[in-house]
Amino acid sequence: MLPVPTKFTLCAGSAEGVTRLNAFDNALREAGIANLNLLKVTSILPPGCRYEEKLSIAPGSLTPTAYGSITCDVPGTRIAAAVAVGLSEDSFGVIMEFAGECSRQEAEERVARMAEEAFRQRGMKMARLMTRGTELVVEKIGCAFAAVALWY
Repeated sequence: MLPVPTKFTLCAGSAEGVTRLNAFDNALREAGIANLNLLKVTSILPPGCRYEEKLSIAPGSLTPTAYGSITCDVPGTRIAAAVAVGLSEDSFGVIMEFAGECSRQEAEERVARMAEEAFRQRGMKMARLMTRGTELVVEKIGCAFAAVALWY
């Protein structure tokens, strides 16, 4: 069993690549987490988890990450990805992610609404909302990626 994370960061990046996988990898590089092994997790931020602008994680580490990504090979298409973290004052938080054909602003607004709704459904009060997003107009093969990485 993995320990409960105590730190988190929000990151986002978008990039082109010669293949869909290279575009995804390049977007991870832009986001600052290309050298980690991402373990996709769902939407709960552990209680007491504290925000850090940048996490110091050894390359190859298994890293719990909630993320959204989109890869597209249709030139001229605007793609975006965003994440939101809703924080409560005294309990756990909620993470939401989205990726699609839209602007960064639209993606960030969408994840913000999703986080607000998650708190409403749980009967909780949100004390703080954080969002991070990215967008790209595809030239050949592009990827937009946004994530909340968790660490110890």
